[in-house]
Amino acid sequence: MSVSDQITTPLPARATADRRDTNWKIVRRPSYGRWAVDALLAFVVVGLCWLSFTNPNFQWDVVGKYLFHPAVLNGLWTTVSLTTITMVLGVGIGILFAMMMLSHDRFLKSFAAAYIWLFRGTPLLVQLIFWFNISALYPQINIGIPGGPYLFSFSGNSITPFMAAVLGLALHEGAYMAEIVRGGVQAVGRGQSQAAIALGMTRLQAFGRITLPQALRIIVPATGNQVILMLKTTSLVSVIALPELLYSVQNIYARTFEIIPLLIVASVWYLFMCSLLSLVQYFLEKKLGKGH
Repeated sequence: MSVSDQITTPLPARATADRRDTNWKIVRRPSYGRWAVDALLAFVVVGLCWLSFTNPNFQWDVVGKYLFHPAVLNGLWTTVSLTTITMVLGVGIGILFAMMMLSHDRFLKSFAAAYIWLFRGTPLLVQLIFWFNISALYPQINIGIPGGPYLFSFSGNSITPFMAAVLGLALHEGAYMAEIVRGGVQAVGRGQSQAAIALGMTRLQAFGRITLPQALRIIVPATGNQVILMLKTTSLVSVIALPELLYSVQNIYARTFEIIPLLIVASVWYLFMCSLLSLVQYFLEKKLGKGH
């Protein structure tokens, strides 16, 4: 049989019919193990919900009574305001010290490293109490030229709990944001900015058009996590008598002794706000990740 005979020889009728049959179905192997795990988790979740909602000791009627209580809503507003102000200041401080860490000036880099070391290495609770009691060290705070005239002066007792909370939270957050920003910028290869400069861009243009857009994809998710963490961290300022969300419910249950229901009220509001922030973070990440 020649080669031409082999090529022109028709396929058997059965093989041709099999090729024409395109209605094949792919049947996956049953995942009995996964189904068992899912069923077990569903059983645990349903059981926990049943135990929680049928237990009269949770006092769900008290939870509903205080969920929108004016004192609770005022505390919630203080929490949101404190989170917003401290994150804006913290991000600004973080960007400033990140640029100092990335500079070639040894003094600037050493100063930034010392700041990060100090505020990351001491507990936030200690920092809050320190700023609240700053008047014990400096009854009169004078700002000006060392050994020279003062530009302005004010009493240490004029620092309110809100000011102490903003100082403590913002300076602490700035240290973490500095490392987040620095890590995001350094994650972008230096060769890209060097190539942009070689093409005629200035260093600022190369940073704004090449480095920053790529660094934001790393910085934004971490910053979103920091915002959510900050919202919950504001509960620490209750130790300096600032009437945020947790302190507000503490004041109520100190009178009514309904501790568990009021802690649930605070938890519901924290969960609600964190869920909103998570949605915002998701859409920001989705927008920044387009094309990648």
